Amino acid sequence: MITKFNSSNEKGFTLIELMIVIAIIGILAAIAIPQFSAYRARSYNSAAQSDLRNAATAQEAYFVDANTYCTDTTRISSGSWGYFPTPNVTLDIIAASTSNQGYAMHAWHGSGNNSYFLIGPGGSIAQMP
Repeated sequence: MITKFNSSNEKGFTLIELMIVIAIIGILAAIAIPQFSAYRARSYNSAAQSDLRNAATAQEAYFVDANTYCTDTTRISSGSWGYFPTPNVTLDIIAASTSNQGYAMHAWHGSGNNSYFLIGPGGSIAQMP
């Protein structure tokens, strides 16, 4: 027995329609993925800048208590002075004066694409060249 299909009752997508949808999804992905990577790098860099600001505040709090600037990040990150490091952010105290002259710190995130430094007290964060 031969069955005759009635084309007016068929429902579904044609192969061409599916290929067009897949092509559109591919184009959107090609645009979105690089943007997503840039957003992630910016967030990592922001985490490093934030840690640098927090460490500067902790340095000033340490100075109020000890009348000198801290030379070791482990001392200001003990919780007493308010610096809590972000995971994967490295902070170095490059120099700290024991004669109340100031401090210099450097921070970067392991997955970021920039590193930053701050010279204090009262300095601003700058990107390292």
